[in-house]
Amino acid sequence: MKQTTYEFERAFLCKQAFLSENTKGRLKPMEPCPIRTEFQRDRDRIIHSKSFRRLMHKMQVFLAPEGDHYRTRLTHTLEVAQIARTIARALRLNEDLTEACALGHDLGHTPFGHSGERALNELLKARGEEFRHNEQSLRVVDLLENGGEGLNLTSEVRDGIVNHTGERDAHTLEGCIIRVADRIAYINHDIDDAARAGLLTDDDIPKEISEVLGSTHSERIDTLVSAAVNHGTEHGIGMDEPYAKAMDDLRAFMFEKVYKNKIAKSEDEKVTKMLTFLYEYFTGHPESIPQEYLKYAEKDGVYRAAADYIAGMTDRYAIGCFESLYVPKVWQYK
Repeated sequence: MKQTTYEFERAFLCKQAFLSENTKGRLKPMEPCPIRTEFQRDRDRIIHSKSFRRLMHKMQVFLAPEGDHYRTRLTHTLEVAQIARTIARALRLNEDLTEACALGHDLGHTPFGHSGERALNELLKARGEEFRHNEQSLRVVDLLENGGEGLNLTSEVRDGIVNHTGERDAHTLEGCIIRVADRIAYINHDIDDAARAGLLTDDDIPKEISEVLGSTHSERIDTLVSAAVNHGTEHGIGMDEPYAKAMDDLRAFMFEKVYKNKIAKSEDEKVTKMLTFLYEYFTGHPESIPQEYLKYAEKDGVYRAAADYIAGMTDRYAIGCFESLYVPKVWQYK
């Protein structure tokens, strides 16, 4: 079956596609699977990981929203994977590589979204280090998952994960798709969640943007995905004008109206204080950090181990951990 997949890829994928049989391999060699390609295997390893399951309880934009339909980091990841696969299939690129990169791109994201990321970054900067969620995602799959053994993913999937933020281009076109798909997904589903929270409506979006991208959630996604496909692969993954400008303008609009909105970000200061308390506690009591996070403390330091542990927490686990450490328990008289 795997040989049939290789034959299909050689016959059908475009010349710029990365063929599964050409993978550079893993950090630690493994016996090949007789059925799955290495990228299919990576996808399965990510889906079955604990870090992937914890994304279900990590916020996207709104902290602990009272509603069943707000996005979480997991639903965001699934939307990115769906958009990325659509683009990859239309461009005749490697869908399995694309999907694995998409599913793993946010495994290192902190609790409480980018508020948590900023808090950990500030704490580590005091020690001359930095915290970026894309680099943490790579650290998760390389070191922290599977009891401190990592997931041992292929070089190409690891590259797509760490380079999804656009600071550097991934080395494969499949990896480059993730940056575009991530932006298409989060801008549009954050509009949907912001409308659900009463912060804006579709009518609030500037007319010049709606005229290019459409006036509804589905219209905008369809327009942007089509723009990425129509751009082709000759000049990399991207969009032609006016679509690229319209998406940048929409992103700027969202930063002004939602991402920096006082209502949406009203709990940021509490998040920073809570994560700071946890960080100070665990750096002072490293024996309280689970062993899989301490495995690399001798090399990377207890401060990084504490950051690793906190970054892996879900929103509700971090809150529960803080309460157990710092909130007095009511004495139960008998």
